[in-house]
Amino acid sequence: MGETLHASAKLVRGFLQTVDDGRTHSICLDLPPEDGTDLGPTALELCIMSYAGCIATISALVAKNSRVLIRDLEVKVEAVKSDAEGTITEIDSHIKVKTDAPDDKIRRIVELAIKTCPVGKLFQKAGVKEKHNITVEKQ
Repeated sequence: MGETLHASAKLVRGFLQTVDDGRTHSICLDLPPEDGTDLGPTALELCIMSYAGCIATISALVAKNSRVLIRDLEVKVEAVKSDAEGTITEIDSHIKVKTDAPDDKIRRIVELAIKTCPVGKLFQKAGVKEKHNITVEKQ
């Protein structure tokens, strides 16, 4: 069947809210200062943050399982929110890896991470156009 994940949101005041995972983790969401108090990311920003984190996590897991040492990993994601669609329609990620491992091995690891990332699969199924740039720097 699969794992059941949980989330809840509680409005604190205005647009400020706490969201949690039903375990022990919670964060604040809010709207930018023109509408909210800017005490946290928007829900859509959290989606993009989750995607960046997912790519980083899966890359690190695949590297570990492949016995490849990654010295540093940074994932930056830019998303285009279409006014016509009202949501994200394009994603451009920049993944920078510092390692002594061969470039082709690192590229395969990151490409596998992108392909298998659960958050990314949501974007893919939604038809979001994606572009990924992988940079490998020798450490």
